[in-house]
Amino acid sequence: MRLRTQLRAIPLLLCCFSGPALAAGLPPLVVSPDLMGGGSARTPAKPAPAVAPTESAPAGGRPAAKTPAPAPAAATPAAAATGTKPAQATSALPPGATEVRARRIRGTRSVELLAEGDAELQRDDLLLSADKLTYRELDDEAHAEGNVRLRRGEDSMSGPEARLKLEERLGSFDEPTYRIKRQSTAPVQPGETPREVAGGGSADVLYFEGENQYRLKNATWSTCEASDPDWYLKASDLHLDYDRELGTAKGATLVFQDVPMLWWPWAEFPLVGQRQSGFLAPTFGMSNKVGLDISVPYYWNIAPNYDATIAPRVMGRRGVQLATEFRYLTPTQAGEARVEYLPRDNVTGEERALGSFQHTQVITPSLFAAIDWNGVTDKEYFEDLSSRVSVASRANLVRKGTLTYAGSEWWNASALVQSYQTLSGGEPYRKLPQLLLNANRGELIGGSAFAFRGEYVQFDHPETNMPEGSRFTLYPQVSLPFERAGYYVTPKVGVHYTQYDLDRDLTGNSQSITRSVPIFSVDSGLFFERDTSLLGRDFLQTLEPRVFYVKTPFRDQTDIPVFDSSRYDFGLAQIFSENQYSGGDRIADANQVTAAVTTRLIDPETGGERLRATVGQRFYFDDQRVTLPGEEPRTGRRADVLGLFSGYVMSKTWLDSNIQYNPRDNWTERFNAGVRYQPDFAKALNLSYRYSRGRLADESDKIQDLALSGQWPLGGGWYGVGRVTRSLTEDRITEAIAGIEYDGGCWVVRTALHRFATDPNDVTQAVFVQLELNDLASVGTSPVSLLKRSVAGYGKINDPVSDRVFGAE
Repeated sequence: MRLRTQLRAIPLLLCCFSGPALAAGLPPLVVSPDLMGGGSARTPAKPAPAVAPTESAPAGGRPAAKTPAPAPAAATPAAAATGTKPAQATSALPPGATEVRARRIRGTRSVELLAEGDAELQRDDLLLSADKLTYRELDDEAHAEGNVRLRRGEDSMSGPEARLKLEERLGSFDEPTYRIKRQSTAPVQPGETPREVAGGGSADVLYFEGENQYRLKNATWSTCEASDPDWYLKASDLHLDYDRELGTAKGATLVFQDVPMLWWPWAEFPLVGQRQSGFLAPTFGMSNKVGLDISVPYYWNIAPNYDATIAPRVMGRRGVQLATEFRYLTPTQAGEARVEYLPRDNVTGEERALGSFQHTQVITPSLFAAIDWNGVTDKEYFEDLSSRVSVASRANLVRKGTLTYAGSEWWNASALVQSYQTLSGGEPYRKLPQLLLNANRGELIGGSAFAFRGEYVQFDHPETNMPEGSRFTLYPQVSLPFERAGYYVTPKVGVHYTQYDLDRDLTGNSQSITRSVPIFSVDSGLFFERDTSLLGRDFLQTLEPRVFYVKTPFRDQTDIPVFDSSRYDFGLAQIFSENQYSGGDRIADANQVTAAVTTRLIDPETGGERLRATVGQRFYFDDQRVTLPGEEPRTGRRADVLGLFSGYVMSKTWLDSNIQYNPRDNWTERFNAGVRYQPDFAKALNLSYRYSRGRLADESDKIQDLALSGQWPLGGGWYGVGRVTRSLTEDRITEAIAGIEYDGGCWVVRTALHRFATDPNDVTQAVFVQLELNDLASVGTSPVSLLKRSVAGYGKINDPVSDRVFGAE
């Protein structure tokens, strides 16, 4: 199980500890094997070091001292040799053996070796080199002087002098420049390779305090690889613990472009991208609804599968809000709970709060439960306190609980209770409860297939003038699929039976209503293929005609209230459905056939689809008689013509368009078209047009929008990004985004201005500013989610480090 997607980098841990950001960018919780198995694994001990007797170098080479030859009781001085530096020995050493190489070697066997001139000492994957190197076998200690370099795997250090006990990893390194690289322990998606996280800097002195333990005095640390990094953490005392994967800095200052930005007496930060408790870097932004917006979240990594975040939020216009979130994940359950509380809104003078709880539970291998509850204190909560158009325009908050039983692969049953908190518009009906039974069984007698849907639901509404009651539905279906390589035919017959027991009908009286409707359909299609070429390239072209017929007799349904039915949006998916209404309160009468044809161009080398075009239309043999209240019945024999075209019109240019044309009145009902030019990563230009004629007589609901968006490099590491959406109907800009980004290699800065208007008299404006320091911290408010949603083809010029906590992206 997982909760959300992981962070690829972790923000700075302030003051005490550190951890990932809250909300959409959180890394996943994990179910640790230790939580279930109770065991632990230990690293086997390394073999004890040994040193061989000294040997003389041949002319023109370096002598080498090797193990595991036994040392004699009396050692002899080594002979000095001169000559050019030879290639490093390529013979493999036994595990734990020590080899010393140099131009000149002298000393006493089993006591001390002195190597001078391109001296090197190697044990396993550790290589120590210097101008002069002394190795004391009895203490297993090496003393290196002059141009000292220490390498182990991909870790490296260099400086003037170092002392090191090889086996115990104890010692010191004077004035080192260091770089340590480890593989990230953060969970990755299936198929992804864990990334490597590297950090380094310089210090007055570095102390080796055991395996994977380093302590540095007057040190710097940065993920930048340059010798003069753009940013670094400076500390009087710095401890790097690669067993706990945690860095601890005392007297820490964050320096960016040689300017001190933040100072903490004590800070902890993750070294390889793991979750860690502590204060996250502060987030800040600004909007006309809340004013200056600052949050300093604290992340509590309770356990590998439990965490919590506490985020005080200061809003210049509104006041101080406290936001909290708790997440958990076990082998049988997962969930999160969120609370936001504003004691007093300085603008409205009211107490304002938000509560949210989501939970899933595996009760048995076949029985599952889920809860999704959301609520706010007032209808304007999101509009006033959020800077996201997707949040500010919410109409309903769901509150439901579900119990599902998977009886087998072919049937399942569920029970649900559901209500809503309505923020705008009319309140939907509550389902108290809804019981469902679904079955789908194929390969029966004669190749037939059986499907079934059963439902019992009790509808409740808080308004006394609204009908209430229960609905009981049985819908068995039998089909006989007949499929061959080039075609298929599937006839199907079913009976839709419904019984209503109304406590209050449309007139306010009790009533019982039954409805039984047989439904017959035939779905058929053909497949043709041929080789073709276009613009000098070879393709496989398909031609796929499809015909779908439905026969449903008329049943008078005017006495049946509308609890959950609405008309489907007319489109290519809907025209191949049996019923044009959702829910179960209206079963449309039908005697109609739908015909469509699709052609595709497929790249024969990759199998990828390059182009697709579809045109389809529905034809009616009878006038419409079943309608929703207030809906005009259809009398024409032809439905609108639907068309779709999408694909690469050129190698880097994608076109996506669809149209709904009314042949009866000779006008276009809807038309959408968009073109994207994307030659490379972080290079995208988009132009889109949207038109909807509207259904009202005065065309007050007519939509006609033009949108231009894109992201493009400006040179020197700078990128521009933006979007403008203009309503041609209202002659005004409904949304505008202007942003600029800079990639400094190991850091990124982004800024964006966002303006949107849900209606002409209610405009929201917000400012996003974010500084990301790779694998350390993200300061400010991230606009990445806003840009990804608003600009098709947007590419993050580096991986995001943290996202804003509550109320924004």
